Amino acid sequence: QVQLVESGGGLVQPGGSLRLSCAASGSIFNFYVMGWYRQAPGKQRELVAAVTSSGNTNYADSVKGRFTISRDNAKKTVYLQMNSLKAEDTAVYYCNAKHTTVVGLGYWGQGTQVTVSS
Repeated sequence: QVQLVESGGGLVQPGGSLRLSCAASGSIFNFYVMGWYRQAPGKQRELVAAVTSSGNTNYADSVKGRFTISRDNAKKTVYLQMNSLKAEDTAVYYCNAKHTTVVGLGYWGQGTQVTVSS
C-alpha cells in the first residue's frame, strides 16, 4: 500500500513558476515509477511527466523544456518544477505511483489545483 500526498499547487501568472511535491509513504518507494498527470475541465487525464527509480524521465511534448520531474528516493518524494507556465497548464495535477513489475498495481494522490491566470 502506498499513500501519496501532493502539495504546492496554487494560482500563478502566465510565465511564472510553481513546484509541486508528492510525498509517498507505506511501501518501498524504489519499486514504483512516479508520475505526474493532469486533468483540465472537460478533458481526459493525461501524463505530464514520469521518472523511474534510477532517474530516467519522459515528458509530454507540451511541457518539454518547461517542466522538470525529479525524485528523492531517500525522502520518498517526487517533484515537478514547472516554469514558463501557460494558461493551458491550468488543471488538477495528480501524483501517481506505478509498480514496476506488478501489472495494474498503482496509486493516486488526491490532486492539487494549478491555475495559471493573470
